[in-house]
Amino acid sequence: MAKFELKLPKMGESVAEATITSWLKEVGDTIEADEAVLEIATDKVDSEVPSEVDGVLLEKLFDVDDVVQVGQTIAVIETEGGDTVEVKAQATDPKQEEAPKAVAEVSQTVVAAKETTQPVTSSGDRFYSPLVKNIAKEEGISQAELDTIPGTGKDGRVTKNDIKSYLESRSSAPVEEVKSQPVVEQKAAVKTEAPSQPKQKPASTPVVASGDDEIIEMTRMGKLISKHMVESVQTSAHVQSFIEADVTDIWNWRNKHKNSFKKREGENLTFTPIFMEAVAKALRDYPMMNISVQGDSIIKKKHINLGMAAALPDGNLIVPVIKDADQLNLLGMAKKVNDLANRARENKLNPDDIQGGTYTVTNVGTFGSIMGTPIINQPQVGILALGAIRKVPAVIETPQGDFIGIRYKMFMSHSYDHRVVNGALGGQFVKAVKYYLEAWDSNREI
Repeated sequence: MAKFELKLPKMGESVAEATITSWLKEVGDTIEADEAVLEIATDKVDSEVPSEVDGVLLEKLFDVDDVVQVGQTIAVIETEGGDTVEVKAQATDPKQEEAPKAVAEVSQTVVAAKETTQPVTSSGDRFYSPLVKNIAKEEGISQAELDTIPGTGKDGRVTKNDIKSYLESRSSAPVEEVKSQPVVEQKAAVKTEAPSQPKQKPASTPVVASGDDEIIEMTRMGKLISKHMVESVQTSAHVQSFIEADVTDIWNWRNKHKNSFKKREGENLTFTPIFMEAVAKALRDYPMMNISVQGDSIIKKKHINLGMAAALPDGNLIVPVIKDADQLNLLGMAKKVNDLANRARENKLNPDDIQGGTYTVTNVGTFGSIMGTPIINQPQVGILALGAIRKVPAVIETPQGDFIGIRYKMFMSHSYDHRVVNGALGGQFVKAVKYYLEAWDSNREI
């Protein structure tokens, strides 16, 4: 019999790790090639890891909620025939050869390690994200020690910056004090460094539910979105600009072409690709909106990769990315928008589909909202919310004079990071989007 190492596959550019969300197979189960063995999560995308061979699941090397690096072995599958692949042999053979005394020493070491480095869990009013848990595990921070770290996130949650700051303060302490003081004294020192923290405690006190209330556990994605939104507000100085655009020509053009487009392409022609095209053109005109901030430096992006916020059946949002959006014609844009939107609804997006965005567009008008104040998708510096298209009376200017007519109009809400984008740039950019929409060619073919 041979053993096959099932490794965490590469899941796209910049994806280095994933969290195991569930095991679909148990030890002893028969597995066929290409059959899913476990489910993993990377940021917002859930994916399945299939087996590459037929066999029987022999060993699971990680538990649910463990964070695994790309390329790490996550399971061992026993296959028929072939040469045996050495899987964790170095970890199992020595244990079989150890003397009882050595086994006892290892057991004591494991118990001691569990007391200090056992993976932390969320309990009471203390919520820890998978990222914080992973950092705590790597740095050897115990549950009790982590519970003393003041949190600056929503409801007092500990963020990545909080735990990093704590590690910096711990490592910068005098060596003599670290060696001579027990962990309990170190905790006390942390508490005295943040005397204002007890005053914030009431804000994080759990709300007492009455007998008629229903308590609903947040989904994993809901927790991630919540964490990202809070971190974005804490990172960027959000400012908004609003502008109204007359999209009557676009409305009439789409009504003229949508049926023939459906027959020819087998897909719907929506307003989204038209708006995306206008945003891509405006980003080309104002490249300093297509940037990100890294410390005290600004990274000017070469590629225009538009994030497209899409609603999921469970009510959450996900942001697939249209790569090099400015290089697509309207037909290509329409097909890309439909493909990403459909795969998002069916939960079939790949991790790489949500990576690399440089600017985001969200359509709040889908739900009837005429405008909104969206939160920036970090590390970007801007996001545009498209309001509902409304039929309204408007003043129409003509050479013969002004008159009142019925027009199709919409509001656009532009949120941008005031640390690096001033009001002039933010306003000019959204005005450029308005220009491209209102200058639509009614005779355009697709």
